[in-house]
Order: sequence, then structure tokens, then C-alpha cells
Amino acid sequence: MYETFFHLDGTPFQLNPDPQFYFPSKGHRRAFAYLKYGVYQGDGFIVITGEIGAGKTTMVRTLLEELDDEKIVAAQLISTQLDADDLLHSVASAFGLPNQGLSKADLLANVEAFLAEVETSGRRALLVVDEAQNLTPRAMEELRMLSNFQRGSRALLQSFLVGQPELRDILRNPTMTQLRQRIIASYHLGPMDRDETRAYVLHRLKHVGWKGDPQIEDAVFERLHAVTGGLPRLINAVCHRLFLGACMNERHVIGGADLNETINEMRDEIAPEGPLAAAAAGAARGAGPGGAGVVRPFLLSAVVSRLDRIEKSVTNAVRLLEDITGEEAKRPAAGVKPVRMRFGVRPPGR
Repeated sequence: MYETFFHLDGTPFQLNPDPQFYFPSKGHRRAFAYLKYGVYQGDGFIVITGEIGAGKTTMVRTLLEELDDEKIVAAQLISTQLDADDLLHSVASAFGLPNQGLSKADLLANVEAFLAEVETSGRRALLVVDEAQNLTPRAMEELRMLSNFQRGSRALLQSFLVGQPELRDILRNPTMTQLRQRIIASYHLGPMDRDETRAYVLHRLKHVGWKGDPQIEDAVFERLHAVTGGLPRLINAVCHRLFLGACMNERHVIGGADLNETINEMRDEIAPEGPLAAAAAGAARGAGPGGAGVVRPFLLSAVVSRLDRIEKSVTNAVRLLEDITGEEAKRPAAGVKPVRMRFGVRPPGR
């Protein structure tokens, strides 16, 4: 809705990971370099951790977009409390292999044969496991066992483990010693600083053709960093709501008061207590980024769910108005839609 009002070419603050909007902050550049180093090495494990909404998945999808299909066969798996047998089925599915009704021995044989075929063709196999902190210890061990598949001195499978900070605690467990010995590099992706938060917002806006409408006052960026902690997905959630409010109120200038109003609205709708309530209280007192207004990121899942419902309601209302008036509202050209999948192999030619 606000895309049309502000003459934008698309939605700048969508919550779904999209490589088109990848922003290389200092931390993201460092983490990305570790991933590319892993691709160059071609074996072992690379571990990337970060808070919820830190931009890990967007970064990984950006890497997958850059890989040469003629050299690397890559598959992405998003784990949801997978145990050992579930992991094998999921890995087989991710690489497009038949797996239904097969015994563990048959599954392992199929996976090994596939990996050997990939290596024979002069390519390498890469498995990216997102949300890896959800893997059970048995699943982790199974993943390590898959790394034992070799031809000569060359490993047939390389794995990237991407997850939340608790993944580091899991890997410190004494039972994970053998897997730890296979890790060739690891990096923890932290939040963006104030300057990067500003650059991130402007980067996403410019990507959809923003030409200064709406105008954003400097106070917004500093306060936005304090409220979101510099986490990309939280920045997206707040900015999406902020721009929607500006559109509904027909404002072409967004200031600190508008952001404080948005924070208060989101606080009241989500939870009367907690970090966002503290942020709203700080906003009411006019606290700056170094005072009471400094808070940790708030209830992300509730924010995302609420924004999804609001966006759907607004879309339905717009369509109803179009039907009533008989006029087709101008819509921005559709961009590349984010991939929604639990697991799957990258299609050829990407």
C-alpha cells in the first residue's frame, strides 16, 4: 500500500529473506568471507551463528546465488528438531534423491553413490543446514558421519552449519569433540552499529527506487538503532510499520515523534510488559540512545505475526476498493519472490 503512495518500485522492508536486499555490514562481510573461504577449501564444516533476525539466511542465500552450478551442487536444509534418521531423509530430499520407505543402510548407500557421482563429474557437493541449533545430538553425529565419505583424500560432502547462538553451546559439549575437529572456520554475526543501521535502511529504500519521499529525519535513525539493537529483521519490522503509518496519515516527512508513536502502538498490541514497553516508556520521556531508551530487541515472532495480519487486511481492503470503483490501482512491478521451502536443491541454471 505505502509503496504506491511513496512511488516505490517494491516493498523495501519485507520480512522474508531476499538476496536482492543483502546489505554487507562489517559483520556480514566477515561472515561472508568465511563462507567463501569454506567453498574454496571444499571440505570440513563452517559454522556461522547469530541472533534471530541477524541476516544469516539472507547472507547464505546470497552466497548460493553466486555459486557456479557447473562446479558446485548445493542444497539447503532448514532443520526442525531433526533426529538422525530424519536428517538422512532430509539430506536425501534436499539433493533430490528418492528416500521414502528406504532403510537407513539404503539411504546411506544412495547418498554416498550420489556424492561420488557428483565428484566424478568434476563438481563438489555442499550442504547448508539452517537453524542447525535444532538438530539433536544424534543428528549432529550423523552429519559428521556423512563427512567421512571420501574418494582418495578428498571429502565428498562439505557442510555449513548456520544457527542461533545456542549452536555454539551445543558444539562445546564434550560429545561434539569429533565434529569440532572438523570445523575449519567459525564466526558469530553480531548486530549492526548506528551508522550501519542508517546505511541499511537507505540501502533497502534505494533498492526500490526511493527518491527522498518520504523524507526521514536524522533522529529516526539513532532511535531506530536503540530500539532494534541493530538487528536487520527487527529494523524491517519497525520500518514497515512506520512507513505504513506515514502513508495512512499522508505524511511525507517521518520524524522521531512518528517512530515513538509506532513503538507505542506495537507495544500496546503485542505486550504491556517487556523490552518494548521499556522502549515506549523511554520514548515518552524523550530518552536518547544512551539513556533509558536503550533496549534489547523485542518480541520478534509476535511482531512478525501481527504485521502479516495487518498487511493482509490492508491488501484485502485495497482490492475491495478497486472492485467498488472499477479502477485498477497502479501496482509496482513484481520482483523476485523469496524461496519458501523447508529443504531443496538449487535448480540448475541459477
